[in-house]
Amino acid sequence: MSETLVAQDVVERVLGEAMSRGGEFAEVFVEDRMTTSAMLDQRRVEELSSGRDRGAGIRVVVGETTGFAHTADLSEQGLVSAARAAAAVAREGGGGVREIALGSLREYPSKAVIAPDSVDKAKKIELLRYADDMARSQGSSITQVQVALGDSMRHFLVANSEGVFATDHQVRTRFNISCVATGDAGMQTGYRPVAGTRGFELLTMEAIEEAARGAAHQAITKLDARPAPSGDLPVVLAGGSGGILFHEACGHGLEADAILKNASVYAGKVGQQVASPLVTLVDDGTVTGEWGYLAIDDEGQPGARNVLIENGVLTDYMWDHLRARKSSRASSGNGRRQSYQYLPMVRMTNTYLLEGDADADEIVAQTPRGVYVAQLGGGQVNTATGDFVFGMTAAFLIEDGKITAPLRDCNLIGNGPEILQRVDAVASDFSMTPGTCGKDGQSVPVGTGQATMRLTGVTIGGTAA
Repeated sequence: MSETLVAQDVVERVLGEAMSRGGEFAEVFVEDRMTTSAMLDQRRVEELSSGRDRGAGIRVVVGETTGFAHTADLSEQGLVSAARAAAAVAREGGGGVREIALGSLREYPSKAVIAPDSVDKAKKIELLRYADDMARSQGSSITQVQVALGDSMRHFLVANSEGVFATDHQVRTRFNISCVATGDAGMQTGYRPVAGTRGFELLTMEAIEEAARGAAHQAITKLDARPAPSGDLPVVLAGGSGGILFHEACGHGLEADAILKNASVYAGKVGQQVASPLVTLVDDGTVTGEWGYLAIDDEGQPGARNVLIENGVLTDYMWDHLRARKSSRASSGNGRRQSYQYLPMVRMTNTYLLEGDADADEIVAQTPRGVYVAQLGGGQVNTATGDFVFGMTAAFLIEDGKITAPLRDCNLIGNGPEILQRVDAVASDFSMTPGTCGKDGQSVPVGTGQATMRLTGVTIGGTAA
């Protein structure tokens, strides 16, 4: 399909133009993305849209300076103009990155079984209405339901002055349902996503029903929530629920850009024990069908399975092509960008902790008192220190080894390196969760995962005395 974007001889001439003007490294990234979205809010169709975006980003490196230009003009003249602009910026020197927007002058095959654009819009609306009905059928306390469906078909070509010439076709489909339950204690929310690097075959009636029931049940259960305890308590993270914690608390600190700037608490610690021996952390872009799957990254490097921490020992970092090149090593397939209008940077794909051999129910039974986290919300982390704060959107009290009362939304507060040392039990019920990772103004799809595990102590930012 690469011929539908830019012909090989044109790409070669554009790269040649960039290199002839003093470039030490040049790259052409061409993208064609089609998206559709639909939303049902309170049984009314509030959104039904589609869009298409095509363009190219050209990067030229001279020493420590990167020149970057992007254009929506995919003619040879438009691409050559962008290459000249990027090369001119790179030659100015001074280090750093500068971007130039030229204005609006306007293969790896997809693994999707059912292309989203082949599905009638009426069918998509029918699924939204089915999810709404299923959620409301869970109880009269469900007073608000919002359902959203989105899909994207992203075809891109990447080539560089070192001989890389590759193309990929990524199809992603996502379905979200949010519910509000109203009771004597006020309103509570529930949320469930269904997402994957797959086609419309992902959205079976069974998957939609499970998500709708789950979101409604979560909201209804929280109507009986009590204030969360405060202080340092053992925390059991349900399988799949806590991967985002490790993504944020240690994953970003293992990205090579933070390492090379010495802005990570993990800098210089390869070969050292940084976590409990029960912790093996992997970033893996090859997990077919998961939200962070990629056949090649946005620099044309093959997706890879990279072990970052093995049995508690830090083994490696994540690398994009440019930083790997400067460090005389190979890329780990972690160069990603939001679109052709952005430079690639080091990003995670599917980041997860390997499962253990403990029993999930036994982990809870062996916890006299603590907090059981069924779902984490958003969070933030300081990569230089590892300090983090995360919201818990579905949590329960553990009393005498049993999961008891639901808790109101509260926070987990801690430090990534310390948390890694506090893992003392890991079960075998591994599962993954889709998410969106933001970094330096760019968002990309990622997957996170883990099995049920216990942390011996985490600070709970609750409201109870």
